[in-house]
Amino acid sequence: MKFNIVLLATGLLLAMATVATAITFDEERLALKQFVTSEERIRSHGYPAESHTVETSDGYLLTLFRIPYSHKLKNQRAKRPAFLLQHGLFSNSDCWLSSGPDHSLAYLLADAGFDVWLGNARGNIYSRANSQITLNSPKFWKFSWHEIGTIDIAAMIDYIRNFTGEQAVHYAGHSQGTTVYLALMSTRKEYNPKIKTAHLLAPCAFFNHGRHPIFQLGALVGTPGGLWNSILEDMELMPKNQLVNRIADTLCGQQPNLGKQCKDVVLWYAGDGYRNTNLTSMQVLIETHPGGSSSNQGIHYLQLTKSHKFRQFDYGTKKNQQIYKQDTPPDYDLSKITARTYSYSSANDALCGPRDVDTLVENMPYLVEDYRVPDPTWNHMDFIVANKMREVINDRVVRAAKTYERM
Repeated sequence: MKFNIVLLATGLLLAMATVATAITFDEERLALKQFVTSEERIRSHGYPAESHTVETSDGYLLTLFRIPYSHKLKNQRAKRPAFLLQHGLFSNSDCWLSSGPDHSLAYLLADAGFDVWLGNARGNIYSRANSQITLNSPKFWKFSWHEIGTIDIAAMIDYIRNFTGEQAVHYAGHSQGTTVYLALMSTRKEYNPKIKTAHLLAPCAFFNHGRHPIFQLGALVGTPGGLWNSILEDMELMPKNQLVNRIADTLCGQQPNLGKQCKDVVLWYAGDGYRNTNLTSMQVLIETHPGGSSSNQGIHYLQLTKSHKFRQFDYGTKKNQQIYKQDTPPDYDLSKITARTYSYSSANDALCGPRDVDTLVENMPYLVEDYRVPDPTWNHMDFIVANKMREVINDRVVRAAKTYERM
């Protein structure tokens, strides 16, 4: 039954995209909303904003947005500690801005005196170029979140350090933004000293007890060398189409009878409704989401649901031997993560639930804090768009970073 629901939801999403692409419309009549970038969104609230391009060792051109200071502060030219924020799967830097200056973590950090940087992983709407490969080549999409962590995040950290002169940065990630952090810090341990504090919101590493229906797809695409695996690998997952996004955003925002259904589609990914969700913030997210990703990212996650381990991408026995010199992928050794790391999780997270967080915590001997949101209804997306996310999560993150800096 659950698997049928997954197929139905997938089919509906594909159908919506196909129909929207084929629509002939009167742009003036629909009053289509213009695409707004993270930089423009930041400036619209009075904050200064910058856009930076970081080239990775394998040629991907990543966009980093920056809030160098808050316009609310007097000492605007003062040197500030740098803070990097990294989005989750299908997302982008807008997720840290969608709830506005009074609630979103990016603005709160700027107001608290931090130099805020918003990362964008390879393949999303702000990082869709490579100096060596064209966007339409399957080679462009030949990456998983392992490469995002060990290459992209590493490049972002080094760029910020070099640009600001800071020896280390603060970090916060949501969902996949936590996975990539764990992959980097356990694989390239020289990056641990480059982190002052790290904050993992809805941490995702182990998937032994995930209850979201999407995990039922693991039987198909999670088999290395399997039919669906071979068909779906190295391609864009939920391709970005600006026309589709603008139509969806406009209809969802202007048609009351469609608003709830639009938000239901987005929140289906998080599971268990929107008791805490700020629907205005959700509407902002819809403007630029889904943000783009490689199918390999999804395949990699689904592999973990079968292996019950947190490990690198499984290419099948033959290719594993060529790459890893062993039949199975190596596990990420979380005991190597010595950076000052905080975990923030919830009981109602259908994707990265409490029992899997227990496993993560057990494998991180240097974890500073394991915070569990007391609200039993708090879900995976609430870390980004909940009405009370400032009081429940963001103020805690800001406070921990300020304590480290003695601010």
